[in-house]
Amino acid sequence: MNIYVGNLSYEATEEDLKRAFEGFGQVESVNIIKDKYSGRSKGFGFVEMPAKDEAQSAINELNDTELKGRTLKVNEARPRSESGGGRGGYGGGRRGGSRGGERRF
Repeated sequence: MNIYVGNLSYEATEEDLKRAFEGFGQVESVNIIKDKYSGRSKGFGFVEMPAKDEAQSAINELNDTELKGRTLKVNEARPRSESGGGRGGYGGGRRGGSRGGERRF
């Protein structure tokens, strides 16, 4: 089962999460999501546990508990939507207009 862990402290490491979840069973993988430019944590991550009953126990016990000064939000991860939520485009028709021969960028 893939588990979402939100409200992570920026100081929390993947090893911290692994230790917290290993108390409930086998942890297959841990991935804290990081900003691709700064490398800084975005404050959430995912833990993969192969046994559904162990994963559910971890969710029940770790949700609303504290890790590194922050109260965790833990639940089953939802699959990513195929459509991406429709957040594309810039409105169109406003690029590189001209005023009296002057170009603005």
